[in-house]
Amino acid sequence: MSIMKSKKGLIMGVANERSIAWGIAKALADHGAELAFSYQNEGFKKRLIPLMDSIKATKFYECDVSKDINDTKSIESMFNKILETWHEIDFVVHALAYSDKEELKGKYVNCSRENFLNSLDISAFSFTRTAKSAFPLMSSKGGSLLTLSYLGAERTTPNYNVMGVAKSALEASIKYLAMDLGKNNIRVNGLSAGPVKTLAGAAISGARHVYRYSESVAPLKFNPELNEIGNSALYLISDLSSGVTGNIHHVDGGLHSVAIPKSNDLE
Repeated sequence: MSIMKSKKGLIMGVANERSIAWGIAKALADHGAELAFSYQNEGFKKRLIPLMDSIKATKFYECDVSKDINDTKSIESMFNKILETWHEIDFVVHALAYSDKEELKGKYVNCSRENFLNSLDISAFSFTRTAKSAFPLMSSKGGSLLTLSYLGAERTTPNYNVMGVAKSALEASIKYLAMDLGKNNIRVNGLSAGPVKTLAGAAISGARHVYRYSESVAPLKFNPELNEIGNSALYLISDLSSGVTGNIHHVDGGLHSVAIPKSNDLE
């Protein structure tokens, strides 16, 4: 299968083999895409290299979006380097988010100003900055930008707190970026996955409760696997979704559609 043949793109946010970003990268690579990766620091780079080797990817770039301020333009610098080697790209997958895990416990009302600004900067604004740097590298044929969200952007979930606010901002950004870039035939979408046992998910207190609840209440009665999320991302990035933009696509077994679960689902 090669629906991504001759397509080149960047994956941002692979932490390890259980990352949603890696599930997406694997699906794209399996369908013929040529991939480059970004990494935050040397620790992430060491875990990334073996994964890249498994799909014969060779391009990687250091990029810490938290340093994309003042005279340190990490995102812009990375895309300038990509421009030197590839000249143009077809897609970007943005899978970056951060908040102080200690402030994800308890009540949102106790969120500090510092963590609020930092969470919104890294988890939401970095996607806007990425889009600004990426779209000039996309040809007249256009391209696709994809980022990751979660149900906590739409409804309250335990111990998600300021990250829910950040994801709400991210989802609003998707719509405005879709409007800005549509005339360039660049599509902008979000993928809202159900609970997955990832490094990021483990940082949220009470993650096991959320995982079990989601599994019992979702209409399909299971949480998504990485390959299912990867396949949905493949659709959103490929030409199969050429008429889709400004969309939040849920891969959560239908959990987002449930308002009040059946009583026996909670037993």
